[in-house]
Amino acid sequence: MPYPKWLHIIAWIYIAICLACALGIAIHTLLKPQKMWIMGVVWPITALYMGPVAVYMYKKALPVMEKKPMTPRMKTIQEQFKDKPPTMFQNILAVYHCGAGCSIGDLIAESIVPSLGLIFAGEFGSKLILDFIFAYILGIAFQYFTIVPMRGLSFGKGLLAAARADTISITLFEVGMFAWMAITYFLLFPSPHLDPGMAVFWFMMQIAMIVGTATAIPANALLIRKGWKEKMPQVDPHQMNAAMAHGELGERPSAA
Repeated sequence: MPYPKWLHIIAWIYIAICLACALGIAIHTLLKPQKMWIMGVVWPITALYMGPVAVYMYKKALPVMEKKPMTPRMKTIQEQFKDKPPTMFQNILAVYHCGAGCSIGDLIAESIVPSLGLIFAGEFGSKLILDFIFAYILGIAFQYFTIVPMRGLSFGKGLLAAARADTISITLFEVGMFAWMAITYFLLFPSPHLDPGMAVFWFMMQIAMIVGTATAIPANALLIRKGWKEKMPQVDPHQMNAAMAHGELGERPSAA
């Protein structure tokens, strides 16, 4: 075992917590569907590496992202904040779309490289190349199913809009993720390396995805400001609460 037993235990505990969070959110999204069906996929995937943080974000976002009719007053609040700069909450949530695609893409690549022997640029280099290819394809797909319903675009225009919205975000997500993977591969576990059959391997991948989320946040803030990417949700729940506190909504939306 190329790592201490305590790390093995921590890895299993965190993986178990994340799996429980993902399952809980998945069940809840079935009971309380999101306005956009793709978010019902994004949230559980995000919980697979963000765990309790994803649950917190989900519960905060639910009042303004749940699939239910908006009252005239809620629409007024949405219009009020439509042109406001994105908040940190919205910036972080914007990463979740590309993060979900990247996570599934990386999961596929990390699994097939050793199992199928797809080594053409060294083990680590082959993983990075395939990681990026799968992550990019799936990341754009997740953004496509987000941006097209919001803008009512055709397939071609939707694909271009999704690529423009998420190419930079996906790239920076992968940069952060690859940086942690390199640290894990070359510094923390240089010999023997971790493999997909180890819980610690996937724990390190979860950390890599968290690092990727952090490195992609600034890019998403810029993309939203430029109008290349939509704010998700359209109104930050904190903004909604502030508006309600000033009597602009009449009633507080129920929490999840």
